[in-house]
Amino acid sequence: MERSVIVVGVDESEHSFYALEWTLQHLIKESSPFKLVVVHAKPPQTTAISFVGPGGAEVFPIVDAELKKKAERVTGKAKQICETKSINDAVIEVVEGDARNVLIEAVENHNASILVVGSHGYGAIKRAVLGSVSDYLAHHAHCSVMIVKKPKIRN
Repeated sequence: MERSVIVVGVDESEHSFYALEWTLQHLIKESSPFKLVVVHAKPPQTTAISFVGPGGAEVFPIVDAELKKKAERVTGKAKQICETKSINDAVIEVVEGDARNVLIEAVENHNASILVVGSHGYGAIKRAVLGSVSDYLAHHAHCSVMIVKKPKIRN
């Protein structure tokens, strides 16, 4: 019998790594009935550069190299977090594209039962301007969506 799949979306934020750690602590154990798939959406180089002018073609390889390094850092940290919790069979993917689309496709491709993402905790104005990936996923993913919020430290 095939295990159910949990997809966890990660980016470079502490919120996404907290969501991964939360998932490993609460949902996935060494003998878990779930298979873990960790997905990082690498932005296309064209979206990372808001201008293209004379000499723009020279900038693209530099930006692409930086995006690849960032993806390696993110997936390396995700792998390290999994190994710390003795989860050595996690599938870690880097997919180029917008996080919203990449995570929806990951859910469909892996027939996921649960999608877990962190919440950046933006206020209403920032969320309206930047858009909320977690809000989009909660409305469009064809599985249960867990939005993990990092607790605020109270003094």
